[in-house]
Amino acid sequence: MDSPGSATLWHPFADMNAVRSSRVTLARAQDVWVWDTKDRRYFDGTAALWYANAGHGRREIIDAVTRQLRQLDAYQIFGSFANEPALRLADELSARAPVDGGKVFLTSGGGDSIDTAAKLARAYFIAVGEPERTVLLHREHSYHGTHGAGTVLAGIPGNRVGGPFIPDVAQVPYDDAGTLDKAIVHYGRERVAAFFLEPVMGAGGVLPPPDGYVQAAAQACRRHGVLLVVDAVICGFGRLGAWFGIERFGVRPDMVVFAKGVTSGYQPLGGVVISERVAAPFWDEPGRIFKHGPTYSGHPAACAAALATIDVLEREELLERSRELEGPLADRLTSLADHPLVSHARAGTGFIGALQLDGGYAARCADLPGRVFAAVRDRGALIRPMISSVAFSPPLTATEEHLDFLVDAVRGGLDDVHRSL
Repeated sequence: MDSPGSATLWHPFADMNAVRSSRVTLARAQDVWVWDTKDRRYFDGTAALWYANAGHGRREIIDAVTRQLRQLDAYQIFGSFANEPALRLADELSARAPVDGGKVFLTSGGGDSIDTAAKLARAYFIAVGEPERTVLLHREHSYHGTHGAGTVLAGIPGNRVGGPFIPDVAQVPYDDAGTLDKAIVHYGRERVAAFFLEPVMGAGGVLPPPDGYVQAAAQACRRHGVLLVVDAVICGFGRLGAWFGIERFGVRPDMVVFAKGVTSGYQPLGGVVISERVAAPFWDEPGRIFKHGPTYSGHPAACAAALATIDVLEREELLERSRELEGPLADRLTSLADHPLVSHARAGTGFIGALQLDGGYAARCADLPGRVFAAVRDRGALIRPMISSVAFSPPLTATEEHLDFLVDAVRGGLDDVHRSL
């Protein structure tokens, strides 16, 4: 491992007592590869944190950001201010989103965007004369960031520490749309404002929805007048082979939250695409203001990165490539299901997947996902350790040869851990 280095940097989601002796300091990256400060190369099997969809080191994106910084480095878009990249990006996103008449509210990232959608859902019902509609529903195993709303909307129990920060939030099972319908009735359809849904649950374990679940959940929301908010932060911009992921299920939500892949991580940016119906009170009624907004909303350099990323994804047909690669990724992960440390593989809906680790071994081995991650890293590949599984989401520029390298590293890492138990 690298030398401990700084004794002051606090890492997110990290055991800082352990990090001091195990830090890996990355120095450079190109396409699907990253190198550390000792020039060791790793396959980026997670596209960093689910976001480097177009791969690392893309000159088109870097040059677009550089040009924008030289022209207009930064300026806010509060009130009547705007900039050309923000205006263009909003149009491009609205044109691609599966949202009727979409308006685009830009933020700094996914957590900001979830807070925006939660706040806007309640503000919308106040605007239309139903202020009692405040209840927000989410699924068990859900992950919606770690800001105020995201913390209380967390379906991962450990991520709720420090919350809840807002009231009137309830959880439903992740795989049964009938219980969603019953929950809306239980809390009162006159009180429920919105339901938050990930097309494929990411940090909760890469959990694809059961057949028909998304469509049935959308129908329940429509039936009771509940806003459907799709969290496409992980699933968007090609990860599921579509712009926002939800298109695969034929559903048109009221809001779509996005971030991560919109800039392929080259700049921090997120946002919400909001249906014309939900936006209408704030666009059509004089004096009604949605009093909300992060400082860097519409940052021109971030918007330039997003525009360049969209161009790369489209020009190189990376959305289609994601669809082509989801089968090969699923086949390779399934080939690991016979390993003693593996319970089963989850893959086949997008270029994303996971290995569920064996519960018996997990009970005997503290932090089994972390140990598998470390062993695979030692063999030259980076994967994502989660609660009881390890996840995979390579850049969309990966090839089947890269997947072969990845699966060999994972099998070798699993063998190393198994021998040590």
